[in-house]
Amino acid sequence: MENNNHLHASSNQGKCPHHHGNGEDGTTGAYPEQDSSKKCPVMHGAITSTASSVTSWWPKTLNLDILHQHDTKTNPLGENYDYHEELKKLDVEALKKDMHHLMTNSQDWWPADWGHYGGLMIRLSWHSAGSYRIADGRGGGGAGNIRFAPLNSWPDNVSLDKAKRLLWPIKKKYGNKVSWADLIVLAGTIAYENMGLKVYGFGFGRNDIWHPEKDTYWGAEKEWLAPSDERYDSVDKPETMENPLAAVQMGLIYVNPEGVNGQPDPLKSAAQVRETFKRMAMDDEETVALTAGGHTVGKTHGNGDASILGPEPEAAGVEEQGFGWKNPTQTGKGRYTVTSGIEGAWTKHPTQWDNGYFEMLFNHDWELRKSPAGAWQWEPTNIKEEDKPVDVEDPSIRHNPIMTDADMAMKMDPIYREISLKFMNDPQYFSETFARAWFKLTHRDMGPKVRYYGPDVPKEDLIWQDPVPAGKSDYDVDAVANKIANSGLSISEMVSTAWDSARTYRGSDMRGGANGARIRLAPQKDWQGNEPQRLAKVLSVLEPISAEFGISVADAIVLAGNVGIEKAAKAAGFDVTVPFSPGRGDATDEMTDAESFEYLEPLADGYRNWQKKDYVVSPEEMMLDRTELLGLTAPEMTVLVGGMRMLGANYGGTKHGVFTDNEGALTNDFFVNLTDMKYEWKPVGNDLYEIRDRKTGEVKWTATRMDLVFGSNSILRSYAEVYAQDDSKEKFINDFVKAWVKVMDADRFDLA
Repeated sequence: MENNNHLHASSNQGKCPHHHGNGEDGTTGAYPEQDSSKKCPVMHGAITSTASSVTSWWPKTLNLDILHQHDTKTNPLGENYDYHEELKKLDVEALKKDMHHLMTNSQDWWPADWGHYGGLMIRLSWHSAGSYRIADGRGGGGAGNIRFAPLNSWPDNVSLDKAKRLLWPIKKKYGNKVSWADLIVLAGTIAYENMGLKVYGFGFGRNDIWHPEKDTYWGAEKEWLAPSDERYDSVDKPETMENPLAAVQMGLIYVNPEGVNGQPDPLKSAAQVRETFKRMAMDDEETVALTAGGHTVGKTHGNGDASILGPEPEAAGVEEQGFGWKNPTQTGKGRYTVTSGIEGAWTKHPTQWDNGYFEMLFNHDWELRKSPAGAWQWEPTNIKEEDKPVDVEDPSIRHNPIMTDADMAMKMDPIYREISLKFMNDPQYFSETFARAWFKLTHRDMGPKVRYYGPDVPKEDLIWQDPVPAGKSDYDVDAVANKIANSGLSISEMVSTAWDSARTYRGSDMRGGANGARIRLAPQKDWQGNEPQRLAKVLSVLEPISAEFGISVADAIVLAGNVGIEKAAKAAGFDVTVPFSPGRGDATDEMTDAESFEYLEPLADGYRNWQKKDYVVSPEEMMLDRTELLGLTAPEMTVLVGGMRMLGANYGGTKHGVFTDNEGALTNDFFVNLTDMKYEWKPVGNDLYEIRDRKTGEVKWTATRMDLVFGSNSILRSYAEVYAQDDSKEKFINDFVKAWVKVMDADRFDLA
C-alpha cells in the first residue's frame, strides 16, 4: 500500500478565446484560433465549467443543490433497479475466484510489482474507504465515489486510475449484479486473502452513485497539498484541525508520509496520525494495526521525476480515456513508476502477509535519505543484502527497504511503540487485530449489519455497527395509540420527542435515527438540543406504556409523534392516519458506543428553530446540512418546517415562526402568512425579526432567519407559495405526513 504526497502537473490545456458572460476565461479545453468577427457557434451555457451559475453571481444565496444530487435522472439503471435483488443473483464464489486470478494476472500495459497486484488493489480499497470521517459520516467507500472528481484526481490517488481499469473486465463480466463500490472494496480484501491473511469477512450492499457528491466538504484550500497550517489553529496542536476534516492536507487520505508539512519528525507525525485516525473512528491499537498491516505488503513509488507527470485524470486530454499522470520518461511503469515520490518496499517479502514489518522496523537503525524523486524517506543503516526486498522486475537486484515518517512514529511514539512490540511478539494477535480493523475500515460507513449481504458477513455483532435488537411487531397498534392519546402529553411534547429521536439519522453513514431509542441513553439523553427536562417527562409517560404492552420504547416514541400529528390534523379539520411500521427495538448501554455517538449531537435544528450558539455558517446552511443527512428534498424540508411551526414544536416553546393564531392545528398558516403582503419584516438584532402589520405597525409575529429564508430565497418561496394556495390545505397535510414518515423510518433498513 502507498500514501502519496506530491503535487503533480496541472492541465496544460489552453484557454478558451471567447468572452463569457461572467468575464472569466474557460479552462476546459483548447480551442482553435478563430476570426474574432465571427460569432461563437455554441451557447456558453453548455460549457458547464465556464458558464456562470447563480451562486457565482450571488455567492451568498442559499445553494440547494446538495438536496437534489443523485437524482434518478442521473442513474442509468433506471428507477426499478434494485441492487439488493441483483445481489441475490450474484455468484459470489465465482466472483472471488476471478478476483484471486486477477491478483497474479499481470498486464503488459500496467505490470504488477513482483507479478502481484495486491498492493495496488489494497491501496485502491483503502483510499476509497479511508476518506470516511466520523464527524459528519461523509466520505468512505460506500458509494463508489472514488470513481469521480475530486477523489479520482487527488494527488494521493495517483495510479489508482490503473487499479480501477484492471477491475473493469470483472465488472463487465458480472454487470449490475455487483456495484463498483462493492467491487472496489472487495479488491483489497481479496488481495490480503491472496497474500495469506485470514480475513474477518466481507459484506456486499454498497449502492453506486453516478456523479460526484456535492455535500462533502474536503477543505477550503485553493490548491492541492497546501501547507497543513491552513487547517489548524496551530499545526502543533492536531486537535485544532478544522471540523469535520480528518486528513491533514487537501488531497491526502491521512497524513503526509514525509512528515508534518513535508518536514520529517516522527513524534510530530505521531500526533497527527493519532488525531487523524481518531477522526476516522480508530483507536491507538487499530491505528498501529492498520499502519503496519497496510505496509506489510506492496511498495511506494518514486523512481523518477514527479514534476514531469502529465495532468490528473480529470484534466487529461480525451485521448487519455480517463487515465492521468502520464509519465513521459522511460517506461513510466514497473520499477520506473512515480506516485508518492517515496521509493521502496517496507518488508523483505512485499507480496506475503507476515510479521516482516515489525521485524524490519525494530531490527534496524534508520536514517533520513532522499528518494530518486527527492522525497524524504527513512532507510536502514545496518541491513544485510539478503534481508532487502528484490526489485519488482529483476529478482537478482535488491534495494533498501524504506519507512515513512508515520512508520517511524510506530517505533518512536511511546504508546505506538508498546503496541507495535506487542504485535511483533504475537503475530497471531496482530493478524487478528488487523483483520478486524480492516473490516471496520472498509465497512464503517455501511451502517447496521442488516444492510450487509453475502455469505461472508460475520455473525458477530460489533459495537461500531450500532446494533439494535429486533422489536415486537405483532401488537394492537390502535390500543397503544389510544393509551398515548389519553396520557396527558401535549402535541408539542409528543412531536418534539419523536423528532429529536429520529433527527440524529445520518444518511452519510446510516447511523442514528429512532430505532434503538438511544435518545433515552447517554449521551443523547443529556444533549442540550433534546431538552433533557422535557425529554425525561415524556419518557416517564411512554416507558410505562411500552412496558404494559410489551413493546419497545422506540416504537412508543414514534407512535406518540404520529398521535400528535393526527390530533393536530383533526384540529385543522382533516382526519388522517399517519402510517406506522412497528418492530423497532431498544438498544442498551452495552450496545452503544457512547463516545462515537457524541459526534451525532445536533448543534442546530432549523426544524425546531434552534441552534446551540452562533456559528460562522449561517443557520439556514446548517439546516440544509441536517436536511441532506436526513435524505430529504427541498420541498420536503419546506413542508416539514412549516408544519413543525404550526405544531408548536419549537425548541423551548419559543414563538418564532409560529405564524398562526391557531397553534396546535396542522394548518398551512405558516405559508399563508409568510407570503401575505399586508405584513412587513423588520430585523431586531441577532438574526431575529418582527413581522408587522403595514397599516397599524402592530407586531404580529417574530421570526428567525430559518423562517424568513422560505420567503426570501426564490426557490424556497416557490415551494412556500404552493403550500400557501387556497387549494393546498389538504395537500399540505398529506405532504407533511409523507415527509414525516420518511424521517421516522429513515433507519428502518429491515423494511427495505
